[in-house]
Amino acid sequence: MYSPSYFSVADSHSQGINLAATICSAETEGVHLTSTSVTFNPGKIELPKTLTADPETAGSTTLLLQVSLPCLLFSSSPTSPSQLTLRGGTNASQAPQIDYTQHVFLPFMKRHFGVDVALKIIRRGYFPKGGGAVFCSVPSLTEALPPVTLTERGSVQLIRGEARVGGLPFILAERMKNAARATLLAGGVSPTTIRINAVRETQEEAFGSGGGILLLAETVNGCVIGGSSVSTRSKAPEEIGNEAAEELLRNLRHDGCVDEYLQDQIIIFMALAKGRSTVKTGPLTDHTRTAIKITEQMTGATFHLEENPSGFVIVSCDGIGYTPSL
Repeated sequence: MYSPSYFSVADSHSQGINLAATICSAETEGVHLTSTSVTFNPGKIELPKTLTADPETAGSTTLLLQVSLPCLLFSSSPTSPSQLTLRGGTNASQAPQIDYTQHVFLPFMKRHFGVDVALKIIRRGYFPKGGGAVFCSVPSLTEALPPVTLTERGSVQLIRGEARVGGLPFILAERMKNAARATLLAGGVSPTTIRINAVRETQEEAFGSGGGILLLAETVNGCVIGGSSVSTRSKAPEEIGNEAAEELLRNLRHDGCVDEYLQDQIIIFMALAKGRSTVKTGPLTDHTRTAIKITEQMTGATFHLEENPSGFVIVSCDGIGYTPSL
């Protein structure tokens, strides 16, 4: 695999590649900081696996799960689930918060692909210290994933969420919550639809200090659309709450069945599924377009895009129906 010269390997990339290499018994070259070329030659995957990944930084636990999940899913014969302990950051910018993975991504995988990953947050870790820990139990499959058809979002029946802090005063979570609620109301959301809680974690529940907010819009057709923001020292709690609410409202305006962060995360699974999958999204992100291009090259699956002038996109994929060889 070759990366062009304008891209170089960052610490989070190398952590993910090394974890995938461990799962796949792979031989690698060029997995180091600033490298512009990486070679990854996978060997045989033998499941189940019991692994611990600890980068000893605030590197994202959710990104480690993203890179390892497709590798752990398929087995040529029935096996017990693989056990994965991921250490590092759980709530940081530039990556999905662990709450998003737990309440948006994994429920989507279970509902539409039949993949039931159990996730437990042992301890939260905030940037820059990290120190968080997440346990995952990943089942193995002997058959191909089913295709997904999701083109009718339906009306929003509930917006719920949590504003949380760890190692910081509870009032900061309250301020995030109140700001998010005010922004949603200003955006036309009915007050009876909104249910946001404020939470302060104990010292045992979190390492370091930080916070964030996740909002979830649930629709009558079972879609879950997210909006989130992570606390930083440079932003007031009100700004964090506003950002999450504005992100949620933006995703709802496009009438897509998934939000802008779920788009790229489901591309690889659409490609591996058997048959044609069709999902209605909002405007495609650069991450999604890149994921489609690389996935087509690696799997042989074919994607089709119907981009509507109003903003939504119909993403279709003729999946390869992957099953593991004996």
